[in-house]
Amino acid sequence: GRGELARGGSSGTSNLVAEGDKVQVILDVQQFSPNEITVKTVENTVVVEGKHEEKQDEHGYISRHFIRRYMLPRDVEVNNITSSLSSDGVLTITAPKRVQQIEGGERSVPIVQTGVPAVKQAPGQETSIKIEQQN
Repeated sequence: GRGELARGGSSGTSNLVAEGDKVQVILDVQQFSPNEITVKTVENTVVVEGKHEEKQDEHGYISRHFIRRYMLPRDVEVNNITSSLSSDGVLTITAPKRVQQIEGGERSVPIVQTGVPAVKQAPGQETSIKIEQQN
């Protein structure tokens, strides 16, 4: 919702959030319509451009143009970047991180706990045999 971003002036707020397995750029572009915004990647930067042609308002003609460049971390999958625009004019660009490659070709494999036994115990195997002592 609107409360998430502090709106500052007409320049629009933006921030870059790195969390876990992805990096997100969040940018306020409410003055622009979707067809006036372009998002592209140049090497490991994301370039966001917004452009209004001249429009008339009560003060005369106005045109707006901005370019923002965001340096991305080296471990981001540039080819898999996606962007979305919310109805209230917040552009979110999501860049997934590459699976961590550890030096030497090692890779840690996550262990998934299934919660079920792999081998069903044979009946009677688990019961301990009690030896009754006779007096």
